[in-house]
Amino acid sequence: MTTAAKGDLYALSADDVREPPATLRGRLRYLGPGMILSAAVVGSGELILTTSLGARAGFALLWLIIVATSVKVWVQMELGRLTVLSGRPALEAFSDVPPRTRRGSWINYLWIGMDFAKMFQRGGIIGGTAAACSVLWPIVGEPLSWTSTAVWTVVIVVVTIALLQSSRYSVVETASVVAVAVFTMVTVGLALALPFTRFGWDLGDVAGGLELAVPAGALGLAVAMFGSTGVGADEMTTYTYWCIEKGYARWTGPADGSAERDRRAEGWLKVMRLDVAVSWLVCTLCTLSFYVIGAAVLNPQQLVPQGNAMITTLSRMYTDTIGPWAEVVFLVGAIAVLFSTNVGSTASVPRLWTNTLGVLGVLNWRDPAVRRRTIRVLTFCFPPLWASFFLFIQSPVLMVQIGGIGSGVFLIAVVIAVWYLRSREPDKRFRPNPLITGALVVSSLAIMALGAYSALEVFGVSLG
Repeated sequence: MTTAAKGDLYALSADDVREPPATLRGRLRYLGPGMILSAAVVGSGELILTTSLGARAGFALLWLIIVATSVKVWVQMELGRLTVLSGRPALEAFSDVPPRTRRGSWINYLWIGMDFAKMFQRGGIIGGTAAACSVLWPIVGEPLSWTSTAVWTVVIVVVTIALLQSSRYSVVETASVVAVAVFTMVTVGLALALPFTRFGWDLGDVAGGLELAVPAGALGLAVAMFGSTGVGADEMTTYTYWCIEKGYARWTGPADGSAERDRRAEGWLKVMRLDVAVSWLVCTLCTLSFYVIGAAVLNPQQLVPQGNAMITTLSRMYTDTIGPWAEVVFLVGAIAVLFSTNVGSTASVPRLWTNTLGVLGVLNWRDPAVRRRTIRVLTFCFPPLWASFFLFIQSPVLMVQIGGIGSGVFLIAVVIAVWYLRSREPDKRFRPNPLITGALVVSSLAIMALGAYSALEVFGVSLG
């Protein structure tokens, strides 16, 4: 093994291979990357956007939630497959997609533009966390005052940077799993308990929500929700990095043409697919629960989360059904989920930017020392930048919407990249079965059609 490869999570070496688990129980022990994504999307899309959509549109857009969470997972699974087999993270692989320049592909430059839009979303997540902390304990001034939220914003940024300076994958995974497990159980339980309260819902509400229609005035929010709900384009991209750092590609080993490597590849691909399936299930349960609560509790009262008051409005979901004491429970849960999303973003975005700088020729991504140093520097720089967006705009819901629209546009590019890379893979023996391939085709067509339509509508182009 070369010195450069030793201890390098992104290098494939025969010395690092590991036999995959042969049983379901064994595979469950190796899950993790998908749960990091679940924590990320629960905090941004589900808690903020999905509840806002339910509050504004009622049950009418329930169908869009099912579509948004279901169609994307097949693209994520295919992107993960390509990464496990090649050992190349997404943005590096995207640089092969034509038309391209000497320094990257058009998709790399589109990602840069998308990430600037996502900065608003990440600022909104920091702001949402600060708002929840401010309501729970203002420290200075009144709850949700500029002074109180500013102080909490600084505290959150400092704690996040301190937590992630080691850049360890295990820290991100543990924080994400604990936070999303606790809040998911509470939220799903509350949604199922609603029929026994004055804000009950029934099968008639569900049937009405499955009609394929978008209510007037809800299109912009629906577009952002499609981009942010479930696994979005940026989460799909990030997922490949977590798959590599978890070890799926490294344990599979380099493609040496041996039967042993083929067996390992099949085994670790099964683990990856299970990881995707479990994360999809978690995201879907969370999304449906948040939407139902927003539609059943907030919509009848005409309460729509807006500005910094988003947190107090969302807390009404709990206080109106359980009692005033539930506000504290909600705030603690909201802080846990939003902060875990912030941790996920702060851990992943420096990796994506470092890889992008490598693609552009600014640095050597394959040098572990250069990569680690750059990631640490960006971990210091990005959270204060995102926080400054929040302190200037002071509207977490709007900021998350802006990021969601950017993610929806980039989703089209990811679909194009997946099909191009699939057509150029040297070994086609590991392609999924016809059923999964068919699901990928349907998923891709749905994403392209809805993504293009949504983008045109947002920019005022009517299709008649």
